[in-house]
Amino acid sequence: MQLPNYSNARVLVVGDLMLDRYWHGPTSRISPEAPVPVVHVKQDEFRAGGAGNVALNIAALGGKVSVLGFTGEDQAANALEKLLKDAGVLCLFQAIPNYPTITKLRVMSRHQQLIRLDFEDGFHQIDSDPLLHLYHAELMQSQVAVLSDYGKGTLNKVQQFIALARQLRKPVLVDPKGSDFSIYRNATLITPNLGEFEAVVGRCNDEAQIVERGLNLIETLQLDALLVTRGEHGMSLLSKDAEPLHLPTHAREVFDVTGAGDTVISVLAASLAAKKTLAEATQLANIGAGIVVGKMGTATVDTDELAAALQGPRARHKGVCTLPELLKERAAAKQNGEKIVATNGCFDILHPGHVRYLQQAKTLGDRLVVLVNSDDSVKRLKGPERPVNGLAHRMEMLAALECVDWVVEFAEDTPKQAIDQLLPDILVKGGDYTDITSIAGHDSVLAAGGEVKILSFIEGHSTTGIIQTIRDKSRP
Repeated sequence: MQLPNYSNARVLVVGDLMLDRYWHGPTSRISPEAPVPVVHVKQDEFRAGGAGNVALNIAALGGKVSVLGFTGEDQAANALEKLLKDAGVLCLFQAIPNYPTITKLRVMSRHQQLIRLDFEDGFHQIDSDPLLHLYHAELMQSQVAVLSDYGKGTLNKVQQFIALARQLRKPVLVDPKGSDFSIYRNATLITPNLGEFEAVVGRCNDEAQIVERGLNLIETLQLDALLVTRGEHGMSLLSKDAEPLHLPTHAREVFDVTGAGDTVISVLAASLAAKKTLAEATQLANIGAGIVVGKMGTATVDTDELAAALQGPRARHKGVCTLPELLKERAAAKQNGEKIVATNGCFDILHPGHVRYLQQAKTLGDRLVVLVNSDDSVKRLKGPERPVNGLAHRMEMLAALECVDWVVEFAEDTPKQAIDQLLPDILVKGGDYTDITSIAGHDSVLAAGGEVKILSFIEGHSTTGIIQTIRDKSRP
């Protein structure tokens, strides 16, 4: 199966908007006031949650997407809108005075969540008629509608949203909430997880019971189809007009299931809008879910990752490449369950200190990326007489090392831009650094659930020292 052209897809997302906020920091002591760890907050991170994360996933695939829902008139709403707009999402927020934007604050330390604090009143008392008018107008220009229900009140009139989509003959997909699925009657498809499904139909002992009760639910609610996501057992697509489709999970390593349901319905909706069949769209959604659970927090999946997963295991490639080529290699490596290590430097005159350092870095993972300063970048950092060896020479020497997998140039003074895109599992630097916060790109790597390490300094070797020795010996 080939990936569809998602740029032709246009999806409207309506539902509960949320801001996911993360405070990251180290813990080194217990509070004297209570038996709880003290977190020294170093980083404040914002991500889109709820319906916003659904929209963000569609945008990450290259689809055109609009998102509609309630927020407060506050900084959280502004932060959420900026996140989505920066990703190309059209935001149709309805700001409600004296209501907080739904915010979930997670305190993180050493990649573990210590506590979550929720700021919300819900929007159950708010009239959704203005939303319905906007929904109708926007739906005229969309191919598929997604209703993302987190039970916060935005979709109190969910039947009217479904009826409008049906009236315009647009597929309407629902990510349901609660144990009363009758409110989603006449939807094209709903996507409960197994726990939500069993809360409605009763405990299922095997796939046969899932199929039997699922088909009964489809008949009762007049749905076209039902997709039950089953965690480590994959997912099951049931419909009136086709045989059941049971797909095994594609997840290699589960790091965080937050937002996996959002990814499923996002890939499903975007694929349907891009003219894939329901069965094909479900296969792509299953692959997307397997990728996203290997990431921390609410996350997205892009077309490179989907394409790499569709290709399956592939031959290992090594050598000099561009950043776009590296990102494709990264996607394939991650799909194979490989851990990526990255470092950077000038590597002007390759010496034993460099080699031992790179060998040490490679032991931390499966694939080692070396980001190399361009010639102009080296001049700015080291002076007009450097580099001694040009970029092509330096990259060729590095690529020849057995421990190095990929070598990529960066033109800036630091590799932060490249690291922000690459997001290695482990970012390393030599022991001349003493604080990881001074390492370019550390913030994005930590936020993505990676590690930043400082390796031991290897004494007695430096490019500057080699150059000085040559100069000393050349004097009469």
